[in-house]
Amino acid sequence: MSRIAFIGLGNMGGPMAQNLLKAGHTLNVFDLSPAAIKTLADAGAGVAASAKDAVGDADIVVSMLPASRHVEALYLGEAGILAHIKPGTLIIECSTIAAQSAITVAKAATARGLAMLDAPVSGGTGGAIAGTLTFIVGGDVVVLERARPVLAAMGKNIFHAGSHGAGQTAKICNNMLLGILMAGTAEALALGMANGLDPHVLSDIMSKSSGRNWALELYNPIPGVMDNVPAARGYSGGFVVDLMLKDLGLATETALSAQALIPLGELARNLYAMHSKSGAGALDFSSIVQMLRKSE
Repeated sequence: MSRIAFIGLGNMGGPMAQNLLKAGHTLNVFDLSPAAIKTLADAGAGVAASAKDAVGDADIVVSMLPASRHVEALYLGEAGILAHIKPGTLIIECSTIAAQSAITVAKAATARGLAMLDAPVSGGTGGAIAGTLTFIVGGDVVVLERARPVLAAMGKNIFHAGSHGAGQTAKICNNMLLGILMAGTAEALALGMANGLDPHVLSDIMSKSSGRNWALELYNPIPGVMDNVPAARGYSGGFVVDLMLKDLGLATETALSAQALIPLGELARNLYAMHSKSGAGALDFSSIVQMLRKSE
């Protein structure tokens, strides 16, 4: 088993780290949240005083952070941890960030004799808890084979998307589609409810019809329709609006750089921006239905 430094213990990172412990790996963890650290310490993880302290004797470093700026600040520059990671260590960066940020960090890691993968995840908090995440990996395929046992302890599906940055590009495409699907699902359900339909019945109808999709069937945005989803607990404990907005912004940047058209992605970004500005930025992204139902 490996000695793993895990940095970033939020809604996704915390459960992922728990699953590594369950698989028998030795963990040394760091996060800015004392509560998150305590949860992992109670589960048997070692606690580091800083990110630099966490990585000192690690064979593998896993990071799960909110955005590109956090990842670059963690790894790069005089204050970065790359200088404190021993040569030969494997870095698995699981955050959803700009592809160029992933490439920049990977180049800096390679220059120091470190192997690195960008390996963003899909599957939500439920998948993180259950250990059924999908990993979308960018980097050398030989390095991926080295990482596979660790990824398998946290996920069910592992895809090699291509070279450094490719994992991020594929993840951004996926999350853009997810944002569009959730907004469309919420809009359809809100329309039915405004016309007197029972959301349970309408959800069942659409899930057996051509409108079926992941948001409708596994992450329903209407409270009371489905258990164990954020809508059932006040839209807490999921993928927050501001992170979806960040990912849709990354999709816009990616489209601009490739001169690609994403009219629905742009519309979804605007909808989530409006929802965030209304004060819902810390709620799960399925709460977009609240904005769509305000006119009722």
